[in-house]
Amino acid sequence: MNVSGKQPSCDLSCDLMIIGTGMAGMAAALFAARQGLDTIQVGLTGEIGFASGLIDLLGVHPVAQGAPVDDPWEGIARLCRDEPHHPYARLDIETIRTAVQTLLDFFETSGYPHAVSERGNQRVMTPVGTLKTTYAVPHTMQAGAWALARQAPCLLVDFEGLKGYSARQIAAGLADRWPALTPVRLVFPGGRGELYVEHMARALDAPAVRQQLVDALRPHLCGMAAVGLPAVLGMYRTREVQADLQSSLGLPVFEIPTMVPGVTGLRLRELFEQRLPAMGVRPLFQHRVLAARRSKDGGMAFTIAPEDAPRRIQARAAVLCTGRFFGKGLQADRGGIRETLFGLPVAQPKDRASWHHKDLLDVQGHPINRAGVEVDADFRPVDAQGRPVHDNLFAAGSILAHQDWIRQKCGSGLAIATAYGAVKSAARFLQKLYS
Repeated sequence: MNVSGKQPSCDLSCDLMIIGTGMAGMAAALFAARQGLDTIQVGLTGEIGFASGLIDLLGVHPVAQGAPVDDPWEGIARLCRDEPHHPYARLDIETIRTAVQTLLDFFETSGYPHAVSERGNQRVMTPVGTLKTTYAVPHTMQAGAWALARQAPCLLVDFEGLKGYSARQIAAGLADRWPALTPVRLVFPGGRGELYVEHMARALDAPAVRQQLVDALRPHLCGMAAVGLPAVLGMYRTREVQADLQSSLGLPVFEIPTMVPGVTGLRLRELFEQRLPAMGVRPLFQHRVLAARRSKDGGMAFTIAPEDAPRRIQARAAVLCTGRFFGKGLQADRGGIRETLFGLPVAQPKDRASWHHKDLLDVQGHPINRAGVEVDADFRPVDAQGRPVHDNLFAAGSILAHQDWIRQKCGSGLAIATAYGAVKSAARFLQKLYS
């Protein structure tokens, strides 16, 4: 990428540069901090605002059969046997377990614990009235998985002025699988006109607002075993908000994800933004990388925005976590699909006509969804001959080839596991460099 305007005016240096702030980028920064690496992270943090807060490991395999996976660990083992080029296959099961548990421990100590089931995957409601298979759920959603498993009678609540979320629609969509759902629409405390989930969540951090909500809910609780609300149970005090509501109502209270971007993603964003700097990561959030090149000493030189006063970063190694088309890690045009920062080779169908099947809802998924950057066993991007393009460049997350995270329901797991593998490889490279 070319940079116009002034030359970089401020130099920074680090051992490791993390490029990206989606789940893979945030997880990579966490793992780098745990490795004690001098790390700078660059990216636009709006990406993780689209996260559901759920940690999916593997929900469907094989995709063509639409077969649900109950035990994600057994499912990953089968996936790696059936698809040896899938990014999961670059890691053993215990390494993936370690990566996921490290992140879950981080959430726990940060006050936003996630719950897992001894039986494996859990199922939670979605805002469109379907069920989603996932591995770990925020503590605010745990009672929903419990109530679903028991088919317990639940009150589903929405609010006047909240767009894109309907308790009636959710109940109707699940009527044949969970008939004991009763929808109700209330007025949110102090709410007038159009509502926004972020404002609602921040409002519920206040005890007085929670009490008003309790008073509005009480007349509708007869015969109910739990209460389901849109994901607005606080921003910073989710444990306190949920515990207070449950104590006042005498019933379990749970969240249902809303349409993205939602509070669940904002919570993760603010959690990472607050905790990572305290762990030693130097964030340059709301900046983007404008250019990257090899330095004469074998390291990497990056130029980052803003363009009117660009800054230059020298790094010994880098982890690329820029995502796919939405994150602008990949770009498609009439000539094909390209990686936007380093110009890395992209594994892709032979021509545009092969990108998609004729059937929009083809059960196999579309070939373009598996396009991406190929990596070796150390998560270094490789060329057509399988040789590393750069010995100090690593990649993680959805930019990797040979996976369809949307259909396989493995987005967070893929991001976390490959970020762990990429950072471990980068740490080994740096150790050799300095030894």
